[in-house]
Amino acid sequence: MSGHSKWHSIRRSKAIIDNKRGAAFTKLAREISIAAREGGGADPDTNFKLRVAIQKARAENMPVDNIKRAVEKGMGGGEGGMQLEEIFYEGYGAGGAAVLVQALTDNRNRTSSEVRSAFTKGGGNHGEPGSVSWMFEHVGLIRIELGKYDPEELMLIAIDAGASDVQEVREDDEVIELEVYTGFEDMRKVQEALEKGGIKIISSEAIFNAKTTMDLDDAKALQVLRLMERLEDLDDVQNVYSNLNIRDEVAALQ
Repeated sequence: MSGHSKWHSIRRSKAIIDNKRGAAFTKLAREISIAAREGGGADPDTNFKLRVAIQKARAENMPVDNIKRAVEKGMGGGEGGMQLEEIFYEGYGAGGAAVLVQALTDNRNRTSSEVRSAFTKGGGNHGEPGSVSWMFEHVGLIRIELGKYDPEELMLIAIDAGASDVQEVREDDEVIELEVYTGFEDMRKVQEALEKGGIKIISSEAIFNAKTTMDLDDAKALQVLRLMERLEDLDDVQNVYSNLNIRDEVAALQ
């Protein structure tokens, strides 16, 4: 499983254990609202960006009413306006691990201050723009169910649809789903080809994937994970990415 997916699994488990699901829903609602406002309307059939945001929310079991309110808010209805801008922050964790932070904020100064503080308290270093972003590529990630297919057969179908890479997701040494990676510009084409083939999409999202990963000893790797958690707990931070290779043994310690 990719580093991004392992980190996502860690955060999803902790959201349940630590009762942080409400905060997670707030961040998902922001993505939906922005997608509705910037992607071309409130209809997910014609607004692919919104379709992706809603799929991601549904995969996290976000209530339908919350999704509806987020769409209305993005389109100018409901309570509160949407005056958010997307900002990226870059830096390093323990052992030189690269950390890329994606934020949506209505107050750039507040968010910058909070992110810098989180890097410092987490034993990392805030970097200049461009210091680590070159280590990541913007890609599409589509999670699909196996359904009636054999994993290898489904991999070939995904590659034929235009996927650049396909990885197995295992649970108790059994393949439970596949992760389909695409070029960012190819994401819609690949997803629609899979859907037309009757393959069930669990979720899809645009992510920043590390081009290469790095290994650290357990102590430093755990320190990086805790820095990432500290950053992602900030209200304005949507996603945190790293080039750390998150080994199963370290993930279990988090």
